[in-house]
Amino acid sequence: MKISKRADIPPFFAMEVLRAANERAAQGEVVMHLEAGEPGSGPPRKVIEAAHRALDSAHLGYTESLGMPALRQRIAQHYADYYGAKIPVERIMITTGSSGGFILSFIAAFDVGDRIALVDPSYPAYRNMCEALGIEIVRIPAGLEHRYQPTVELLEASPSRPDGLIIASPSNPTGTVIERARLEAVMRYCEMNKIRVISDEIYHGITYGERAETALKFSDHAIVTNGFSKYYAMTGWRLGWMVVPEDLVRPIERLAQNFFISPPAIAQYGALAAFDCVAELDANVARYGRNRAMLIKALGEAGFGDLAPCDGAFYLYADVLRLTNDSEAFCKRMLSEVGIAATPGIDFDRERGRRFVRFSFAGPGEQIEAACGALKKWLGASG
Repeated sequence: MKISKRADIPPFFAMEVLRAANERAAQGEVVMHLEAGEPGSGPPRKVIEAAHRALDSAHLGYTESLGMPALRQRIAQHYADYYGAKIPVERIMITTGSSGGFILSFIAAFDVGDRIALVDPSYPAYRNMCEALGIEIVRIPAGLEHRYQPTVELLEASPSRPDGLIIASPSNPTGTVIERARLEAVMRYCEMNKIRVISDEIYHGITYGERAETALKFSDHAIVTNGFSKYYAMTGWRLGWMVVPEDLVRPIERLAQNFFISPPAIAQYGALAAFDCVAELDANVARYGRNRAMLIKALGEAGFGDLAPCDGAFYLYADVLRLTNDSEAFCKRMLSEVGIAATPGIDFDRERGRRFVRFSFAGPGEQIEAACGALKKWLGASG
């Protein structure tokens, strides 16, 4: 029987590594998880309590396709409180994870054969989703000198003007943030050239200096995706949100009705409480900061090369060329010989990724500390 060519896309290597790590753990072996971008804390207490109350008292049937009105209103209030941005609730919609938001964005705003620009390195699902949907990716290789983020100069150097641009700040895998002036310049360039921007802001709230700014400050035509997985530590609840331009509200609503019917009801009830958990969530960010400091020190002592400047999120993107020119094989060895799971850079950059490894420091502090010690011992012994 026929298999669609749309399914012939690369795997998400972080999930492949997670599967291998779980297989090792099932055999009773020690595993230190530094591969997946998943907060180690679990959801906040008030979120769980709200979900319990909903289980006892709510119908938990379909909600509106755009999400529960109360949750959309609460997100609008969040934009006013956190960013000082007044966003009409009509432009806010709840999605089945931020991944659901990407799918809806790509289909609503672009046609088959359209071109979307994307810096390398970047989150692989952007590229893989677009390939499955028949959208061409325009790769923009960005280096340490660009902080692995797009610039107006890089966009102007592209052979042809794209129809769209995906930005992520803080970024996965590098953790870099687009500083406000550069973000404004990129957004203005895209507005002038009719390039639709999709801004992934899922790691907002997790920064180690200046806050990340929302693209909504600089454009009414941008699509912003965010969600409850990272800062709010609700990965398995599969709940995200989008802020979309007025002219895309109804097209995206029709798509959401047919693709997803509605977002998960129980997750929406829990998410209503998430915005009241700032103290608990900021304590998570403080822990990530301590883990970050430990891992930066350990990677330097273990012989790794340059690290991307990790302004936010919970990843270190490390140059491993001093140690190997095959990050995939290196990560397999690291898991099998010392029990540390990390993600090879080929997940994020097909051309240059063999010289990079991404380490996640979102887990418990004791796990990161153990991994730091094991890594230094392993490389000292094997070097």
